[in-house]
Amino acid sequence: MVEPFPLIEISGPPHERGKQYGRQAADRIRKGTSHYFSQLKELSLDAAGVAVLVRDYLPVIEAFEPTYIEEMRGIAEGAGVPFEDIVLLNARTEILKLAEPSVRARLKTPDEPDGCTGVVVLPQASASGRLIHAQNWDWKRECAETAVVLKVRRDDGPDLMTFTEAGALGRCGFNAAGIAITANYLQCDRDYRQIGAPLALIRRKVLESEHVALSMRTVYCTKKSAANNMIVSHRDGVAIDFECAPDETFQVHPDRGLLVHANHFVSPVALGKLKDTGIASTPDSLYRDIRVRDLLQPHLGAISFETVKSALFDDFAYPWSVCRPPRRNLGNNLSATVAMILMEPASGLMEVAPLPALNRQFTSYRLDVAASPRNEAGPSATARAS
Repeated sequence: MVEPFPLIEISGPPHERGKQYGRQAADRIRKGTSHYFSQLKELSLDAAGVAVLVRDYLPVIEAFEPTYIEEMRGIAEGAGVPFEDIVLLNARTEILKLAEPSVRARLKTPDEPDGCTGVVVLPQASASGRLIHAQNWDWKRECAETAVVLKVRRDDGPDLMTFTEAGALGRCGFNAAGIAITANYLQCDRDYRQIGAPLALIRRKVLESEHVALSMRTVYCTKKSAANNMIVSHRDGVAIDFECAPDETFQVHPDRGLLVHANHFVSPVALGKLKDTGIASTPDSLYRDIRVRDLLQPHLGAISFETVKSALFDDFAYPWSVCRPPRRNLGNNLSATVAMILMEPASGLMEVAPLPALNRQFTSYRLDVAASPRNEAGPSATARAS
């Protein structure tokens, strides 16, 4: 049996909630940092070398959001690990780009690509009349033992819940104001020409927003080091897919209440202005979004959690499938769909299954959400844990 992801609940000011996080997730944090540091040894980077890179990068994080540094210091204190280890978890790729050219030259790619297939079902296309936002997260197999569900109770904004690697501040999730985000790997010929804010912290900033306009502004306007795809939705029926190059952002909108995105650029404007360099490492992306869309479209107006799960479990072209079993990727790392995550922000529900190609047991996590007209219909019959 695959172990469910633990729920970590924290509250208080940034440093204090960081300590709570570090204490509760210490084992998973240590396992995650040791895994990444073992890879850095292959680049001849020791703890002292990483500390120098982190020190040089900290002003970028501080300019973006200084409270994140305090929260990361608290996580390190609570878990009993060096502060630099926690910063590296939250900004690994951006920090490595500050390394000496001889180190960067030994990187086969700036970072191993994660797959990911993201889905949004708008209220008019769902069975319950509520928006569904979901994702398969394809990444290192080891992360099935290092990820957590983090619930943050805040005094200065909406509470939030995020699925993320232990020690990281955010990945995908939603907040009590009904704003949700998922993200997918992209790669283009403009990557790593500039130093930008860490992608993980951009996603956390989205989840701290009370207003969807400001969350979208964060995605659209924040300078990045590399391309990334981020889907931002609001429970009352808005979703936009942002295909982000480091210095420019392109939009993809839902079609008939359905939005699906994998790991390649699809915006005609983007394809006319840049070169997509990620397909070489994620060729299955070319059909994963097509497969999921084709499986969902016959059910428009009646799409439930179970319908979305069925589409994301798709094993067409196995093992290069939407639901990826543990297998070696083109970089020879053991990769898998680490988690399938489904969210219904209007009801405050998140369901997550670890390693879904091997395990179909979902765990339900709940967040108390703010009042909304769409919350009055009661729990969705199709949104219970299976």
